[in-house]
Amino acid sequence: MTDQKGSTFANRVVTLSPSEIMQGAMIGVMRQVQNLKTGHGVNYYGAKDHNSWTLHVEGALGEMALAKYRGVYYAGMGRRGGMDVDDVDVRTTTYPNGCLIVHDADPDDRVIWLLTGVHGSYTVRGWILSSAAKRKEWIKDPQGGRAAYFVPQEALNV
Repeated sequence: MTDQKGSTFANRVVTLSPSEIMQGAMIGVMRQVQNLKTGHGVNYYGAKDHNSWTLHVEGALGEMALAKYRGVYYAGMGRRGGMDVDDVDVRTTTYPNGCLIVHDADPDDRVIWLLTGVHGSYTVRGWILSSAAKRKEWIKDPQGGRAAYFVPQEALNV
């Protein structure tokens, strides 16, 4: 099987080194501080504030893991709403069987990857084009007030 760049999924688990974890964690902290400074302290799509710091740190670590997996440089601090890694977006969840969450606001031409894991060890689960993820049968609203498309892992390209 190949990914959207033609790379083979030989080793799907990516383990970050301690220095990579430190760099990714600092990127997540910088994002949260920047959001607080600019008044964007409220999380996108209504995520609860009690874990804002964790979401930013684990999100940045997932992005770093995908960059390492794809062999591309990870700058980490792009513009709000810009692509996460090179020319793609990344969604990270701590749930091993978690879904890739896609929102109506995600550009239809965006490739979005799902990684699962925590604390510097992540499994690359696959990717989907945002427009292909926006299927009626995948709409869920488990938190109430922020419906999204929950793409099951078996529907991802690997």
